[in-house]
Amino acid sequence: MNLLDSLERKFGRYAIPNLTLYLIAGQSLFYVMYQAGKLERSATYFSAQALLQGEWWRIFTLPFDPPRQSLIFTLIAWYFFYMLGSALEEHWGAFRYNVYLLLGCLITIAASFLVPAYPISNGFLAGSVFLAFAALFPEFQILLFFVIPVKIKWLALLTWLGYALQLVIGDWATRVMVLSALANFLIFFARDIAVNARYGRKQLAKKAAGFAPRRSETVHRCSVCGITEKTHPEMDFRYCPQCNGTYGYCRDHIFSHQHKK
Repeated sequence: MNLLDSLERKFGRYAIPNLTLYLIAGQSLFYVMYQAGKLERSATYFSAQALLQGEWWRIFTLPFDPPRQSLIFTLIAWYFFYMLGSALEEHWGAFRYNVYLLLGCLITIAASFLVPAYPISNGFLAGSVFLAFAALFPEFQILLFFVIPVKIKWLALLTWLGYALQLVIGDWATRVMVLSALANFLIFFARDIAVNARYGRKQLAKKAAGFAPRRSETVHRCSVCGITEKTHPEMDFRYCPQCNGTYGYCRDHIFSHQHKK
């Protein structure tokens, strides 16, 4: 049993279901207040400097910081966030999804003390939700600009490239925020990354030794139905983070299988 399993057994009853919906509702309230001139646009930002000056409420307003775009783009952003967040909650369960967002917020807040005067929004945190969805459902297709069909994995690749560019040319504060907001993604997907890296090293070793992989060899196999990427090359395979061990599943069974403890 891993750490998340243990935490879920102890604190799972405190998980907030439909958390994405509550976050969007809170952001909507602040957005309306901004548009009505009742609040300054900086009211929901977080900065360590403001916290040290006694503005403790900014810890709690950070997740409710709304987008800064026009109404139409804000509505699109909320719809997209709801779709991604709801899918992650369905896949992981409410507790793990809560932990994913909470961990991202806590790491971001802690990192802000490295750049105390820098105002922080939740933009990079929302980006980590997108990357998590893309890692779990890379073949999911959306209509870019409501016209162009694009698989989510290609948009995720562009996002990673954009973050890498900000790490190279961005200022120190931007680099800190990018790394802190992505930390929860790297923590949650460490096992998947390690498994893929291990298989990658095996394949490179075989090629270096001059042995071509046999046609019967497979990398991914569904632990329920037994299909592989050889028998079903169009199928998407994922590793379940809730199973105790390295168990892969096809798209049809990733949600419906019984977790192995």
